[in-house]
Amino acid sequence: MLTSMATYPPVTLVVGEEEFLVDRAVRQAVAQARAALAEETGGGDGGGDLHDLEVSALAPGELAALTSPSLFGGGATVILRNAQNATKDIAPELTKYAKSPAPEAAVILTHVGGVKGKAIVTDLAKAGVQQISCPKLTRASERTDFVKQEFRRVGRQADEGAVRALLDSIGGDLRELASAVDQLASDTESGRINAATVARYYRGRAEATGFSVADHAVEGRLNEALEQLRWALAIGTSPVLINSALAQGVRLLGRVGGAPRNMNPNALAAEVGAPPWKIDRVRQQLRGWHPDGVARAVQAVAEADAQVKGGGASPEYALERAIRQIVAYRVSAR
Repeated sequence: MLTSMATYPPVTLVVGEEEFLVDRAVRQAVAQARAALAEETGGGDGGGDLHDLEVSALAPGELAALTSPSLFGGGATVILRNAQNATKDIAPELTKYAKSPAPEAAVILTHVGGVKGKAIVTDLAKAGVQQISCPKLTRASERTDFVKQEFRRVGRQADEGAVRALLDSIGGDLRELASAVDQLASDTESGRINAATVARYYRGRAEATGFSVADHAVEGRLNEALEQLRWALAIGTSPVLINSALAQGVRLLGRVGGAPRNMNPNALAAEVGAPPWKIDRVRQQLRGWHPDGVARAVQAVAEADAQVKGGGASPEYALERAIRQIVAYRVSAR
């Protein structure tokens, strides 16, 4: 049995397809185990042996050897990846080990979830192992919650505008979003982080600034859309890029709005050429829109396109006029 000094679970199962969250959970579990093992065993080597291998490469009886104390002491930490690939000989061995784990050892398993190898997840749960769930984040709201949690993780406050601006600038990649939050937390002064703070750090993402303008416009937030437009133009974003983003925004309203409401986001995303998380956001943006209003907005953007490409004296005025029309069509068409 583990001594009372131990502060780590002897077996941890990380389940899910979200690669970044799985990697983070494994790193945290390993760090926790090795720190506790170093204290428990009095070892000066940072927690003893560390093994990292695929479950499919595990030979019968090998787990017992990996978790046995080494000649130099210090305990052992074993990472076993992709438990869904465990053979019929190894799966029972993993469950048996979980019921009676070795002292001074920590085992961390990963499993992608789903049907394959589902029995081993059930068996390990019955054995009482710690389970960490890392499901795929596909909805816009899930990514929004993730960014908010990241700001809490680093001890900083961020308003809704900052969260939205970061998603607009970075996109849906969790690894990049987490890295961006870390950078903002370390490089900015204390206090609440807002959209302007995010904009200063990601002004190089010209296309993203246009998408931010478009999102504000189709959501009916006129002041925010005009503010983002002026900022984007001030830092040199091409009016053509901004209008292209407006065009994409209103066209997505039409294409997503015209699809069956119960259509799977992944299937619809493949059909319209957008990521699944964007489909969820567009569906939210459709509230307040009528098909006639979408059609008029498309026409307004087409007129602005001609002007920003040389048909008008002021591309800036053409963009502002298009934004005002989009917002008006959202609330007026019924």
